[in-house]
Amino acid sequence: MEVVTFGESMVLFSTDQRLPLEYVHQFNKQMAGAESNVAIGLAKLGHTVGWFSKLGQDPFGRYIHQFIRGQGVDTSRCLFTGEAPTAVFFKERRAAGHTQVYYYRNHSAASCMTAEELDEAYLTQAKILHVTGITPALSDSCLHLVLGAMDLARQHGVKIVFDPNIRWKLWEASDAKDILLELASKADYILPGLDEGEFLTGYKEPVESASALLKLGAQAVVIKLGKDGAYYQTSASSGYVPSFPVQEVDPVGAGDGFAAGFISGLLRGESIEQAVRRANAIGAIVVGVNGDVEGLPTDEELARMLSGENDYQNVKR
Repeated sequence: MEVVTFGESMVLFSTDQRLPLEYVHQFNKQMAGAESNVAIGLAKLGHTVGWFSKLGQDPFGRYIHQFIRGQGVDTSRCLFTGEAPTAVFFKERRAAGHTQVYYYRNHSAASCMTAEELDEAYLTQAKILHVTGITPALSDSCLHLVLGAMDLARQHGVKIVFDPNIRWKLWEASDAKDILLELASKADYILPGLDEGEFLTGYKEPVESASALLKLGAQAVVIKLGKDGAYYQTSASSGYVPSFPVQEVDPVGAGDGFAAGFISGLLRGESIEQAVRRANAIGAIVVGVNGDVEGLPTDEELARMLSGENDYQNVKR
């Protein structure tokens, strides 16, 4: 595997209707999960990637496992349990641009993952470990799993890409800050959003926020700025990388597409600036499609966006 990642994936029930959920009677079933989104994004770009989790021994668990494996991701280290269910969540759309999610993931199968279940040989043969701040928020055992995985990666020279990916419905703010900063201090690359950077450092401006995070020991910090692109900083260089024009349909999943693009750039030996441009392109493509993984591009589709083809920048589907 070039990349290994892990975390909770859930069954997503969404609707095309812009109504409060209590008035919705029909839902579309999809799959979503930050880490598996990144894994699928990388697999579609031709990279070898493994994802693991713990799934319920139930129809939803089987659906998630089959779906991710069907996208070309190695799922051989996934575990199943009959003692906890696979998590689900619902997505509510109201006014244009307003999305609310409702999680049903307390005491889920994934929250039962433990550090003792880590396959050290599997994790440490990868070039990159991708970690988010979602998994440690699920349970104490998941926090220890993340810390253990990051420590193993560091011991074996595996580069760590860390996306804080804060889910406020899972954290108390005081707990989140201390833990996320500890995880950031173990990472080689940190990919926060602008608000996340401010929360972690106290600085609103991306330049100051990136500088503070870089002092934790990372090789590079990339602040995601949404429609304004991204700002990157290393010890030797820094700069803003503009976004790509796009018609936004669904903003959920854009950050995961960004992470997949950035990691892909690293694996291809690109400069940080080039990797961020690749990341911006995938983020723009993803927001033009409804769903977390449905808009993740192939290498050919990404090349069209990067080349500036106008028809693809409009994301016509």
